[in-house]
Amino acid sequence: MALSNSSLIKIATLVQPFRRLIGIVADLRLAIVLLLAIALCSISGTVIEQGESLKFYQANYPEAPALFGFLSWKVLLVLGLNHVYSTWWFLALLVLFGTSLTACTFTRQFPALKAARNWKFYDKPRQFEKLALSAELNTGSLSTLIPLLERKGYKVFQEENSLYARKGIIGRIGPIVVHASMLIILAGSIWGVMTGFLAQEMVPSGDSFQVKNILEAGPLAQGQIPQDWSVRVNRFWIEYTPKGDIDQFYSDLSVINKAGEELKRKTIYVNEPLRYQGVTLYQTNWSIAAVKVQLNNSPIFTLPMAKLDTQGKGNIWGTWIPTKPDLSEGGALLARDLQGTMLVYDATGKLVGAVRPGMTTEVNGVQVKIHDLIGSTGLQIKADPGVPIVYTGFGLLMVGVVMSYVSHAQVWALEAGDRFYLGGRTNRAQVSMEKEMMAILEQLEHC
Repeated sequence: MALSNSSLIKIATLVQPFRRLIGIVADLRLAIVLLLAIALCSISGTVIEQGESLKFYQANYPEAPALFGFLSWKVLLVLGLNHVYSTWWFLALLVLFGTSLTACTFTRQFPALKAARNWKFYDKPRQFEKLALSAELNTGSLSTLIPLLERKGYKVFQEENSLYARKGIIGRIGPIVVHASMLIILAGSIWGVMTGFLAQEMVPSGDSFQVKNILEAGPLAQGQIPQDWSVRVNRFWIEYTPKGDIDQFYSDLSVINKAGEELKRKTIYVNEPLRYQGVTLYQTNWSIAAVKVQLNNSPIFTLPMAKLDTQGKGNIWGTWIPTKPDLSEGGALLARDLQGTMLVYDATGKLVGAVRPGMTTEVNGVQVKIHDLIGSTGLQIKADPGVPIVYTGFGLLMVGVVMSYVSHAQVWALEAGDRFYLGGRTNRAQVSMEKEMMAILEQLEHC
């Protein structure tokens, strides 16, 4: 059924604003502004520590004096600058940028590719005057020109006394591939934020744990958090340099199922994580969890150790060793690493002695033997299902950039009486095109 004039007018009235909106979204200037905004937000997420505790931000971004006069911990938390990449406004920028790329691809790149794939013959001499490279000869023919062009990689089309040739059509496909790869990268980033999670655990050597301490998680991350397997820290140890500094710390980890069966085992260290079912466990920190102590001939028991506040002057862990059951008397034990000397003080703060694992000292008339220090491994657990998508996008981006550097060259020729017209143009590599045309003209003149 044919539409009435009034219906056509209504449709045109609705389509016109939509076309204007598409034109605005596809504007290159808007895409550049969005890209700069995303870059600035990414820089802020790199400069400002992400995913730290409230105490960390209160200590490093106080209200008086505020950084730059305005950036306090309250402003930082309100704006979401402590987790930039998962904020609604950063995701909105990504979506808007992706929309702009998509609109530009369909309104500009696909039409440009379609125009490049079509061929149009020049049948009038004056048409060659518009070309950047053109020549008029009193010799030459299409039959002579065709093999010359084909040897140089041109695809030739002929219609009566007119000729059209082209090569490098892949150069027109390159920008589309670049846009598609950027859309894939954006999609991977958004998918990673929506489905990924970040957790941290501090686990004593010999203990097992399930991922519970979630710092950040996307709305769809529940399926990524491990439920049917856990991790056992078989052993944690530190290697020191000859000067006593920490060289590297290691964690021997086992992935176990609910029945305690080992599914995977690996020793991890900094920059060498354990990966299992899309979850990655990184070695990031360490601590002293406890100390094994024996008083006179008592059974060996374990005392927890806590990290002391040293006002940024190093790491020290301490515990109270009771020498009476009611804890009224005892001594303090301090340690700064897993291999160094431990210091023992009495209740008055007087230094009683210095011991190492396996040594004994006396506190309040009680023989205190230090059997062992138990270290804790600090693990960062992360799942980001968007990473494979992002890597695929970056790989495709490199291919698209290389394709975009291929020149798209076009050549036209016309036999008109005793005159022969030849011309061409290219979107880049103008000098190479000129040399190529000069070589063809020389060969035509000598034929």
